[in-house]
Amino acid sequence: MIRRLDRVNWVKGHGTGNDFLVLPDADPLSAGLVRALCDRHHGIGADGVLRVVPAADDPDGAPMAAAAKWFMDYRNADGSIAEMCGNGIRVFARYLVDAGLAGPGELPVATRAGLRTVWLPAAGDVTVDMGAPAPIDAHPLVGGQPATAVSMGNPHLVVALPAGAAGLAELAGLDLTRPPVVTPTLPDGQNVEFVVRTGPRGIALRVHERGVGETRSCGTGVCAAVVATVQAAGAGRAEPWTVDVPGGRLTVTWTAAGPVRLTGPAVLVATGTTRPDWLSTVPPA
Repeated sequence: MIRRLDRVNWVKGHGTGNDFLVLPDADPLSAGLVRALCDRHHGIGADGVLRVVPAADDPDGAPMAAAAKWFMDYRNADGSIAEMCGNGIRVFARYLVDAGLAGPGELPVATRAGLRTVWLPAAGDVTVDMGAPAPIDAHPLVGGQPATAVSMGNPHLVVALPAGAAGLAELAGLDLTRPPVVTPTLPDGQNVEFVVRTGPRGIALRVHERGVGETRSCGTGVCAAVVATVQAAGAGRAEPWTVDVPGGRLTVTWTAAGPVRLTGPAVLVATGTTRPDWLSTVPPA
């Protein structure tokens, strides 16, 4: 049975508008509590929750505890568990430094997608080694259009729209208030990115995230989109790409060695504590 909490301490942060609640001590964490906290009208509001837990204390983090002190327990806004979050891990790392739990510089973080290394200065943009992309053996259609399936530790479908002004107009007109129609769906669901080539090494995209809906940015999604674009164009690797999302701009480099590096802002916005009378109304599961 899940023990009832009497309060939850939280820090609100975002990476290019993809916003999160960092929970330093919310153990246990139920799907019902995540949904209530992330509700933008009845709760605090966020795209997801980043629970801060010592890697050794979490079953998913324990195998990496020798290499990383901290495990990022990431939950989508609907309460579902996710493997990885590229914007979230930057915010997670920024919180660790701000809270005095880690120093600036190179920081290993354990995630369900494996060990990830973050490089963060005392202030400014943060870079993450997102690991090497992996193809997914699937050829689904998204709204009747072919998509490229890429894993960045979590599953993505990348749909290429026409380049230039025509594609940007189509991108702006998409209805992402509901999940895109995917046939067939991937076994673990999917994040879907709609991508427009804007220049020699530039793309713009919108994304519908599994378990959340449309978000203003998706770190793993922009990495998958660059990988799919480079593969389709036969372009060389190791050059940085700029990726424009509704929440801002990110930089992605698919290195010659294989891993993808993601660079962008990580902003801490506010700190607070839930009220016991509100928390008492949250379903326990």
